[in-house]
This record gives sequence, C-alpha cells and structure tokens, in this order.
Amino acid sequence: MTALSAAARPPARTGGPKDERPAHLEHVLGWTLVVVLAMLVTQLGLL
Repeated sequence: MTALSAAARPPARTGGPKDERPAHLEHVLGWTLVVVLAMLVTQLGLL
C-alpha cells in the first residue's frame, strides 16, 4: 500500500459510540450532576 492510497482511505471505524446527541445536552447534564453532588455534600456536612 502506498502512502497516497493510505491517505485517501477514510479512517477505520472502531465501533465506538456514535455522535447522535448534541454536545450541549451532555454538558448540561454533566453540570447538573456536579451541582446536585455539591448540594448533597454540603447538606451532609462532608465538606
């Protein structure tokens, strides 16, 4: 296989997760989890 033919081929799929969801939803859910965890730690007096 030459370098030209290797560069022309698309990268191989590894079977990982597909990017079907918008990234904004993932960020909002992540920050919501952080806030809820911080509230729980504060209420239990662990900090």
